[in-house]
This record gives sequence, structure tokens and C-alpha cells, in this order.
Amino acid sequence: MRIRMTDGRTLVGCFLCTDRDCNVILGSAQEYLKASDSFVASEPRVLGLAMVPGHHIVSIEVELENLGNPQYL
Repeated sequence: MRIRMTDGRTLVGCFLCTDRDCNVILGSAQEYLKASDSFVASEPRVLGLAMVPGHHIVSIEVELENLGNPQYL
């Protein structure tokens, strides 16, 4: 899944669970910073297990190209 957050960061990882407050837990998560004019986006930062507070989520998308990857099965 790809989750965009209110501060401009994007997290990509395997959806594990959610709760009644719409918090989302991602496994094998990577963080991508928002690209600015002053520098080009760098390599993603590996987070591993990550909890994303529901009130910080702007959008959630399914990453179709990673569905066949054994890591996510």
C-alpha cells in the first residue's frame, strides 16, 4: 500500500491491520520524503513496522506492481 500523509511524506509497505480510529499498521515500510526544489528525492528510508495515525492520512492506494512479490504474500 502507498499512504500519503499530511506532512508530504509517503509510506509504502504491506498492510497489516487497522483499528477503529483509522490508524494503519504497515509492515516492511519505506518512507519517501516530499521532493522540494532545493534537492532531488533521495533513497527511501527503511522503517520496517510503522503505525500511521489515521488523522495524518491524506490518501491510501494499492500498489499493483508489488502484488506478485513473495514478500507480500
